[in-house]
Amino acid sequence: MAPHPLRRLATSGAAYQAASLVAGVLALVTLPLYTRHLTPGELGAAETLLTWIILASIVLRSGLQEALLRHWFLDADPVRRSRLARKVTVLVLGASTGAAALVAAFAEPISELLLGEQLPGPLRATALGIWAFTNLEVANALLRAQEQRRIYLFASLSNVLLTVTTTIGLVVILDQGASGYLLGNYAASTVVLVGVWWTQRALLLGHRAVDAPAVALRPLLRFGLPTVPPEIAVFALNLIDRQYLIHTTGLASNGIYSAAVKLATIVIVVARAFQAAWPPLAYDLGDEEAPKAYAHVVRAYVLLLGLMVAGLTLFRHQVVTVLVAEEFAAAAGALPWLALGWALWGLTWVFTSIAGREHQTGRTLPAALIGLVVNVAVLVALVPSLAATGAAIALVAAYVVALTISHLRTRTLLRVPFEWSRLVAAVVVLTVVAVGVDWLAPPSGVDAVLLRAAAMAAIPLLLLAAGAFTSAELRTVVAAIRRRRR
Repeated sequence: MAPHPLRRLATSGAAYQAASLVAGVLALVTLPLYTRHLTPGELGAAETLLTWIILASIVLRSGLQEALLRHWFLDADPVRRSRLARKVTVLVLGASTGAAALVAAFAEPISELLLGEQLPGPLRATALGIWAFTNLEVANALLRAQEQRRIYLFASLSNVLLTVTTTIGLVVILDQGASGYLLGNYAASTVVLVGVWWTQRALLLGHRAVDAPAVALRPLLRFGLPTVPPEIAVFALNLIDRQYLIHTTGLASNGIYSAAVKLATIVIVVARAFQAAWPPLAYDLGDEEAPKAYAHVVRAYVLLLGLMVAGLTLFRHQVVTVLVAEEFAAAAGALPWLALGWALWGLTWVFTSIAGREHQTGRTLPAALIGLVVNVAVLVALVPSLAATGAAIALVAAYVVALTISHLRTRTLLRVPFEWSRLVAAVVVLTVVAVGVDWLAPPSGVDAVLLRAAAMAAIPLLLLAAGAFTSAELRTVVAAIRRRRR
């Protein structure tokens, strides 16, 4: 019997992001160290360039990663799968190598354009990041397509340990600033990438039979390219906020925003785990089981991420006090909004996969573009008075609009029976408790901690009373956890 979609999703997500969870914990542990060795301006510059690396990677991959995942499940022939893997890997390798060379060659003018200052060192580190991150994403997609969770987990954990060790050495011991922060991330990724390629050598180099048909590029691009503009538009929301802060309030304000993003790590890790584990499951589900599975997954996601966002809202002052230097204290204002924004980002993949199932990957583009317009409008309205917090609010507003339009644009492709009454009940309970108690309770002190902890403990009971989930579902989850522990 095939495993339940939620169990399969949880298993894959745990494997794909267990290392990210470890990385998130280590990032929070080392954040006090970094914020005492990096100025807000240096952290803002480094985190902005990290975001640019991801955006450049989306362009360079040209949707071929998504096309690989979709076409992998359309044809089980090992020869054609090998050729598919080799074709996508070679194409992305060539594109990323060319782009990295250009960034390294024109580091000074690019840094002036992006950061408002000439910082060629961080830009040359960014060139390595573009190459390593882009190719590692494709290599990881191969592991995900084959559901080789153990190799994925080992590679990811190795990447985490190498990254933390190298970054501490460069930033804390050698005082290399933003350049060391970037190099610490992507020197490690380069080593891991070579290791993953080695484990996949049979797939990438084998099955060269001359009578086997070549993999055509056009169908891959026909599927993949339409996914690029929506993905760019959705992810660009994170970048526009940073760039607007840099050019209106300065690198230091962007450093506050970046620190708040770091503090929202737990939400980001789970959202990215969902993004990594969801496509193979979403595309592998049959037409009859998919609608119900989509509805169950969305409700589970809203409950889990909603609890995390509520927790960060209730304890935002305590988290900031413990984990960052005093000059980053203003991150407490942006933290709840950024946690919510990243949670909403994870949900965009539900609608992307609905469009992808029907090979209508351009359906979500209007939603992403309108979201960008809303983001810019709210940035202009709020950043002058609220700085980083205003940028975080703009991110949430944009994702709310983008998700609404994405649902309207894709609901005829797959009629998912979303459990709206339960979803609304969950959102209302989480919002009223988290926002209400945060407003009423003092920001610090023993009484504040006790009151906020009591509110957090009450949320599951209130969700149960409101019908957001049932006692039978809770018993099923508890039983599954117990079986897993044994």
